[in-house]
Amino acid sequence: MYVFITSMKNVARERLIELGKRLAEQIKNKQNPYFETIVRSKSNIISEQGFLELGNKKEKREFVNIAQAKTFMQTIAVANKLKKFLDEDLHTSIRGLYYQLKYSLGEDVDENLFDEQSESNELIEDLEVALNVKREDFNLTTDRKGVLAGPIKILDKFKGEEIVIDGTKMGRSGWMIPSDVDNNMEIIEVDADYVLVVEKDALWQRLNEDRFWQKNRAILITPKGQSSRGTRRLLRKLADMGLPIYVFTDCDAWGWYIYWTLKTGSINLAYLGKEFTVPEAKFIGVTMSDIDKFPFLKKLTINAKEVDLKRAEELLSYDWIRKYPQWVDELNKVLKSKKKLEQDALQGERLTFVGDYIKIKIETGDLLP
Repeated sequence: MYVFITSMKNVARERLIELGKRLAEQIKNKQNPYFETIVRSKSNIISEQGFLELGNKKEKREFVNIAQAKTFMQTIAVANKLKKFLDEDLHTSIRGLYYQLKYSLGEDVDENLFDEQSESNELIEDLEVALNVKREDFNLTTDRKGVLAGPIKILDKFKGEEIVIDGTKMGRSGWMIPSDVDNNMEIIEVDADYVLVVEKDALWQRLNEDRFWQKNRAILITPKGQSSRGTRRLLRKLADMGLPIYVFTDCDAWGWYIYWTLKTGSINLAYLGKEFTVPEAKFIGVTMSDIDKFPFLKKLTINAKEVDLKRAEELLSYDWIRKYPQWVDELNKVLKSKKKLEQDALQGERLTFVGDYIKIKIETGDLLP
């Protein structure tokens, strides 16, 4: 039996209170109120440990600064609302937070505290970095996209109730992975050999119908495209339990980027570090090399568009991808042939071939790093 118990909500609340106390003390001492955060820019991103993370460069946010005064005030307003959500034990989305804060600064002031949601979104990220907590710990929810099925049991403690989620009894629909898989949620049992991440929901349904997860002792997850925060966090937790993570996507730069986002993170979310990445992940396919290994695929390729080729070139420019010769070879094959291949094409042989393909790849170790 495996148990993960993580609750950061009290930590998040205490850190918000500490921030407020520090600012109040600075004001009491007639100092310029300020707080420090880590620089969130490409120049401060490193990938030395196999995933993207922020470096050590810091910056001050000051109130008595013409360029920063409004942003500083907005940040404190966001922090105040987040503490209120925690005090009330209520959740909302980042959109809900924006509307809680969208009000006029006064009857005689023709200006709102926030005009666009992008403003408050940025400040949530600032507070995540400055206080070293996740937005989920502030009771902020994000979109739920991931779906799961397979031999895993999860205890969900919600509003005084305890519900055991059994991944083997989710029928055709699967279990929708929530945005927060840490607070009041525990993995209590896993009886799987590995986790299979399937890019497309349609292919997940195909494998679920075949009960692939039962026949192969696998946890079957689809992020339905780019992974949500909840799905990434759950994959990290499963990897920490020693489960291999295998990823199965389309054979094009877009599908491959979904894999790399899971493996190393993205530039925009580098501030989340290893908690939302799985450097240990391996790529099953689909690859350009598969076209030679499975001859029927040669007739099922699609012409790559200019935007696909530009995306492939962009992936080749990333140091953390370019260091792998196998991936350089795959991307160059796309650029040379100007072809791509969907994972759905594996059904061209027969519908159940998808499962056979995955088993062949895993059993033979025909995987990319």
